[in-house]
Amino acid sequence: MTALTEILGTKYPLVQGSMARISNHVLVIAVSKAGGLGVLTSVGLDQTGLRTEIKKVKAATDQPFAVNLMLMMDNIADLVEVIIEEEVPIVMTGAGTPKPYMPMLLAAGVKVIPVIPSVKLAQKMEALGAVVVVAEGMESGGHIGATTTMALVPQVVSAVHIPVIAAGGIGDGRGVAAALALGAQGGQIGTLFLTADETPIADAYKAAIIDANDTATTVTGRQAGAPVRALKNTMTNKYLELEAQGATWAELETVVLHSLAKAAFEGDLENGSIMAGEIVGLIQTRRPVQKIIEDLFHETEMVIKHLNNFKLNF
Repeated sequence: MTALTEILGTKYPLVQGSMARISNHVLVIAVSKAGGLGVLTSVGLDQTGLRTEIKKVKAATDQPFAVNLMLMMDNIADLVEVIIEEEVPIVMTGAGTPKPYMPMLLAAGVKVIPVIPSVKLAQKMEALGAVVVVAEGMESGGHIGATTTMALVPQVVSAVHIPVIAAGGIGDGRGVAAALALGAQGGQIGTLFLTADETPIADAYKAAIIDANDTATTVTGRQAGAPVRALKNTMTNKYLELEAQGATWAELETVVLHSLAKAAFEGDLENGSIMAGEIVGLIQTRRPVQKIIEDLFHETEMVIKHLNNFKLNF
C-alpha cells in the first residue's frame, strides 16, 4: 500500500487514461476489477447518459472508479450534479480549470485529480484542494502539453506536496519503474489500453496501434494552440498542409470534424483521428485488461529488483 493506492483505493498505482468517447463502462469495469483505477469518459454525454454509465459500473464492481470531466464542454455543471448524486468517489479533470466546481465536489467528499502540463498549474491545483495531480508529458496521445514526461514529472514532484502520477510514454513495466524513479507514485496509461480486448473501438484501430512504429505519430494543431498527437494518415497530412498554408481555424476544423469517431467506431484509418502516444511502437499484442495489468506490474517488479542490485563503479 502506498499513499497513492490508499487515496485511490486500488491494488495497483495505476490510472487508466480517459479516452474521449472510448473509455466507457466496459473498459472501466475491466480495469477496476483488475486492480487499477478505471476512468469513465463523459465526452458527448448528457446527464442521463453519464448516469447510465455510472450505474453500469456500480452494478458490475464495487471497486473504485473515476469520471473524467473535459472542462471545455458546456454542460460540466450538469455532469457535476450527476457525479455528486451518484456518489462517484474520484473525478479526473482536464482541458481547463476545475475551480468553479471544486467547492461542491470537495463538500461532497469527491477526490479531484487534475491532469496538468506544467508546474504552475500543478501548484494551482494543489491550492484548490486537489488530492493528486497527473503530470502528463507531450509523449501522450490526444491533447498534449509542451514538456516531456521525463522533464515534467520530477519538476512537478519537487513543486507540490501531494502525490504525483506520471503520464505520457508509459507502455510497459520499464515505464512504470521509470516514473517511480522520477518521483511519481504511479502511472497513467492510455495508449496501451487501446489494444485491450475490452476497449470498445474498431479492430482496425487496434491493428493500427499494433502495426505502428516509434515514428508513427505526429502532432496537429500546434499553431492554433491546441496540439493533438495521433498516428500519421491522410487526415493528419491534409491538416498539416492546410496549417502550413495559414488556413483558418474553421477551415481546419472541417478536416477533423468527427474524426475520432471515424477512426474509433467506423475503422476509417485514413480520414479518422487515430489518437495514440509516442510509445505506440512498443505495443505488439492484444490482451485482456487483466493480463495487461498483471504483465505490467510483474515487469515493474523485475525492473525494480534489477535496479536494487545495480551498483555504480566509478
